Amino acid sequence: MSVATTSSRFASRQAPKWLPLAVGAGALILGAAVSALTGFTIATFALFAGLIFVITGPLAVSSFEGKRKGQDAFARYLVYGTFLIALIPLVSVLYTVLSKGIPGLSGSFLSTSMKGVTGVHDNAAAAGEGPVFGGIYHAIIGTLEITLLATVISVPIGLLTAIYLVEYGQGKWLSKAITFFVDVMTGIPSIVAGLFAASFFALVSGNPMNRMGLVAAVALSVLMIPTVVRNAEEMLRIVPNELREASYALGVRKWRTIMKVVIPTAISGIASGVTLAIARVIGETAPILVTAGFVTSINWNAFSGWMATLPTYIYYQIMTPTSPTAASVSETRAWAAALILIIIVMVLNLIARTIAKIFAPKTGR
Repeated sequence: MSVATTSSRFASRQAPKWLPLAVGAGALILGAAVSALTGFTIATFALFAGLIFVITGPLAVSSFEGKRKGQDAFARYLVYGTFLIALIPLVSVLYTVLSKGIPGLSGSFLSTSMKGVTGVHDNAAAAGEGPVFGGIYHAIIGTLEITLLATVISVPIGLLTAIYLVEYGQGKWLSKAITFFVDVMTGIPSIVAGLFAASFFALVSGNPMNRMGLVAAVALSVLMIPTVVRNAEEMLRIVPNELREASYALGVRKWRTIMKVVIPTAISGIASGVTLAIARVIGETAPILVTAGFVTSINWNAFSGWMATLPTYIYYQIMTPTSPTAASVSETRAWAAALILIIIVMVLNLIARTIAKIFAPKTGR
């Protein structure tokens, strides 16, 4: 950059476009140096770098554009800094899961269960005298079946409840009561939902140990329904009333207006809310332990017998390793299962976005 250009920018009191990058690079260098003085850690490095970035950025802008612009830049740089700091835990989790989970992935890991795997096999694998036996096939099947059942239960109930609150129940006492109980359900601990489902089926069947995938699905649906209701309600409320009124003016009945106009307009947000609800419950461990138990073999029938899921698989591999003297083998399985669980959530998110895009109203002429 020429001297004339630099001088003109100072004269016009306009900060150069490269200023945020320069401030960020300097903050990283100074943050690493300050963190090294106290014993370098990622947490202290991120904290010091973020503070330096937020403080020096507005000062640099003030030197170019004046105090008023500097105050405005403070809010902007504060957003930049907090966003970057918020990314650190996410990046750290992804890096840890990938680095520890990928070594445990193999074809047999995804296609076999833990049936017949004993500590002898793990001891041999730890000593390098044999391969690592055992996999998560049974846990994947259990996770998908229980989550699918919970979704089938929760989505219709949650969506119909939201439709009533938005389209029919405005100002009515029943609507206020439903809103109150939805708020209460949002704060219910997951273990309480598991105990409720287990007690309910024990009362109905007369068997206090009646554990199966269906019971677990009911427990998860208790946790999913408030999320679905709240999200669907918000999405339905932002649909412009003009669309409803135009449909009514054409003589279309209210229920058909809801089905053909309101829901298709809000389907993208509703699908995202369902995905969030699934992600909320797919990693639950406590209610699954109470309602579905844990097994080492495959159970395809969610209406009979105990089932395993990925969260309970991870829990048992960490807490009760197959071989206490070769716990590293079970730990590797747990990290690999955690990676698969994250991948499943990502795939479900992509499926939800695809469905929303397919069913969204067409805006082309």
